[in-house]
Amino acid sequence: MQTRLLGLIVLFFMLPGLAQAAPKIEHWVTDNGARAYFIETHALPMVDVSLVFNAASAREPANRQGLAMLTSDMLLEGSAGMDSKAIAEGFEDRGAKVGTSSHRDMALVSLRSLSEKQYLDPVVELLAKVISGPTFPEKNLAREKARSLQSLDHSLQQPNTVGKRRLYEQLYKDHPYANHSLGTHDSLKAISRDDLVAFYRQYYVASNMVIAVVGDLDLVEAKALVKQISEKLPKGKAAAILPNVSAIRNAEHRIDFPSTQSHVMTAYLGIKRDDPRHLALKVGNYSLGGGGLQSRMMDEIRGKRGLSYGAYSYFIPMQQNGPFIASLSTKNDTVEEAYSVSKEVIDSFLKTGPTEKELELAKKNITGGFPLTIDSSKKLVSTLAAIGFYSLPVDYLDTYIERVNALDRKEVTDAMQSVLGAANRVTVIVGAGQ
Repeated sequence: MQTRLLGLIVLFFMLPGLAQAAPKIEHWVTDNGARAYFIETHALPMVDVSLVFNAASAREPANRQGLAMLTSDMLLEGSAGMDSKAIAEGFEDRGAKVGTSSHRDMALVSLRSLSEKQYLDPVVELLAKVISGPTFPEKNLAREKARSLQSLDHSLQQPNTVGKRRLYEQLYKDHPYANHSLGTHDSLKAISRDDLVAFYRQYYVASNMVIAVVGDLDLVEAKALVKQISEKLPKGKAAAILPNVSAIRNAEHRIDFPSTQSHVMTAYLGIKRDDPRHLALKVGNYSLGGGGLQSRMMDEIRGKRGLSYGAYSYFIPMQQNGPFIASLSTKNDTVEEAYSVSKEVIDSFLKTGPTEKELELAKKNITGGFPLTIDSSKKLVSTLAAIGFYSLPVDYLDTYIERVNALDRKEVTDAMQSVLGAANRVTVIVGAGQ
């Protein structure tokens, strides 16, 4: 199987025509409102399924932060007539892997199974049963809350986590994106089983779900699989559109923390995932801080001055304006210099954008790396799920390389300047003596 997959990847790179082609995406809406996306591939006898619910931390009340993650974690803890052990064994005994996760924008349930019917059919049936009827046992919830509190305590010992939590609070203020996925001590302790049940009933419904399927099936089989998973869920209603994000003004926050290094994080309000400037910003950020050693931030901060082992930047586009974050860590006694250089690099880049040489390097690396983002069904189903969740065009993969190559320097520079304005910046510095 590995040899077969390797051969397909080599062929993908060697033939220019194939390198421009992308897998065909089939999509439809089920009778009860679930949006389904499917890519057929027979490279391996596997099927990957991703269920995406608009049921993440942006949907929870401010006094119940951590509710979305707890609900997600508890989905596999019990179903009618089955405890967590029976559920786990039901998947494992057939060689399947199942998992859950929850973030700011989306909650996910993933399944990976062999495609042979004797293995696939029973695990799909089990997944449908678990997703449509979790029991949220009180005993298991108590254990998960204790684990969540322990995880929260551990995370708050990390200066980077402390800084990022403050960064989101200041960037989003009263917006739901200010919620912390891990919650707070008070909010986690306040969450009850009734809260989980109510949250589940509102958001884990077919109309609020995207089903992405990639693997060794034909379209008829894929539609049967999707129907089997979704038909036991009530239709419900799609989650309401999140409120717009309010503009911010420049601000700087310092947190004294007993660490050997200081962490500097600067954030701007970025873009929605369906923003037409998305690829221009991706290309621009590659030159600024997303291209590793080839980026200006790494060159100026690490390469020329040795102030940090790593300085980088990235966009996190979401349903509403996600953040752009530039981050570095440095010795406590060089934090002011590193912070100053970081601001200078960003401001200088915004004035002129990338050079022609930087632009071509960015485009070459982004398009050259594109095949690696879809070279396995696991990566492909993740991309497909995002296409569905954010309602991106179904030809997104087909046109990706063409759209990147078509970008010119002015378009990239205009995009970066339009998003990263000097009056739209929040900086958080965490370290000893701050």
